[in-house]
Amino acid sequence: MFMGYGPRELHRKLVAMTTSKRCALYLRVSTDRQTAENQFAEVRQLAAARGFEPVIYEEVESAAKARPVLDRMLADVRAGRVHGVAVWALDRLHRSMAGAINTVLELDRLGVPVLSVREGWLDTSGPVRPLLVAIFGWVAEQERTRLIERVHAGLDRARRQGKALGRPRTSIVLLRAAAELVEGGTSVAAAAKAKGVSRASLYRYLSENPAAGTARNSPAVTVATAAVGAVR
Repeated sequence: MFMGYGPRELHRKLVAMTTSKRCALYLRVSTDRQTAENQFAEVRQLAAARGFEPVIYEEVESAAKARPVLDRMLADVRAGRVHGVAVWALDRLHRSMAGAINTVLELDRLGVPVLSVREGWLDTSGPVRPLLVAIFGWVAEQERTRLIERVHAGLDRARRQGKALGRPRTSIVLLRAAAELVEGGTSVAAAAKAKGVSRASLYRYLSENPAAGTARNSPAVTVATAAVGAVR
């Protein structure tokens, strides 16, 4: 039914199918000792002034990294059940400014206006919308570039300090113990689980050490060696 539409056009079609314009009032506080009641009155008034029917989305776990209520609100926006988003301030949308900007950019792509009590200029439905979107996009790109630079700098520093990078190697002691179980007739999967090693690591160990005890003639080791050879 909606094939061939872009995100903005699809969202407008979904909005047109609804009987009223609904605005998500996203409320979040920074600490458990604060209350969202201080935000609610002005955010609701802002949405009502634009002709929206308010729908409350209040984030309860203020200190948690996960934002289940925000995720649910964005899902409702994408589904066309919500047609605008109102917040007390831009930083309510995300823990970081880069995250908040990316959320605003996504909402703009969907054609959803973003209203803020503290940042009146944030209204992406106004005449300065193209400029705001361009600035936000540039800021988000700069943040991604700085993040990549910080990661590379950290890796270079670790290499200079002689630190091992990547996933830690599996303990050879545990691999030997798992191999002994395989020699006794235990399956590779069961032996790996019993000793807390991955099946891939155990397969590799058995393939690289075919003469370990009586493991050479073990059916399980034969299968393991064949599996590693097939991967290679």
